[in-house]
Amino acid sequence: MGKWTGADVPEQRGRTVIVTGANSGLGAEATRVLAKAGAKVIMACRNLDKAQLVADAIDGDTEVRRLDLADLASVRAFADGLDGEVDVLINNAGVMAVPKDTTVDGFERHIGTNHLGAFALTGLLGDRVRSRVVTVSSGLHVLGRINDDLNWEHRRYQRWRAYMQSKLANLLFAYELQRRLSAAGRRTISVAAHPGLASTEGQRRDTSLQGKILAGGSAQTPEMGVLPIVYAATAPGVNGGVCIGPDGFMQRNGYPTLVRSSRRSRDTKVAANLWERSELLTGVSYSIEPL
Repeated sequence: MGKWTGADVPEQRGRTVIVTGANSGLGAEATRVLAKAGAKVIMACRNLDKAQLVADAIDGDTEVRRLDLADLASVRAFADGLDGEVDVLINNAGVMAVPKDTTVDGFERHIGTNHLGAFALTGLLGDRVRSRVVTVSSGLHVLGRINDDLNWEHRRYQRWRAYMQSKLANLLFAYELQRRLSAAGRRTISVAAHPGLASTEGQRRDTSLQGKILAGGSAQTPEMGVLPIVYAATAPGVNGGVCIGPDGFMQRNGYPTLVRSSRRSRDTKVAANLWERSELLTGVSYSIEPL
């Protein structure tokens, strides 16, 4: 891949991309890069005022729409209000290492926002996503476990463990989605990506010992961190069922490349079970029919 940068993004004119969580951090940076390349970017955000400020500062075609992944009613309203098809969905929005809390629907906030909200959104959009679904995970997925107590109702809450579980869930979902798309003969592909260690708003807010250790003074800029995500969304020749991340030491920083994810993330039995549980919890059943 070489040192692929935002300048290498292919022409995107005539294409429409949804970026969740586009009002700050990696989502805002992805919006800037994609709009500069000519894409129409639908900024799906919880905070409309903040998102509009970002949109107003971008020279390109953007549209701000409300989406709160921690509220399934909001997810359904967003999907119902979307006209026509889109080329790419980037499941970027999420929370990181927040104190114990629940979503509107009673899910633990990390799994509810980072995984179940994205799972529901992707399923509700269905075949209206023509080209790619990109789901953003984290290198910390390697420490994650999918627990039977998915919502931390019967065990002592640990916010970093909750985050890691949700990021492993992102990968299990991305790979399982690709298996189902392939089985149906669909051309749409599902790709995972992770930014490495990027300096984002969520990370800056975390003052815990774990957060400081993880940052380690080597966090890269959002401009670098977004590259694996944009590569996964736009670069020609990307295959479904892979993960794109940084090429540096321990995938912490660097330029986009194909990276290996944990053995747990490739466990098809766990993925199928999580998929079934996600459908039950969200009430969203996927219909991926053969073409």
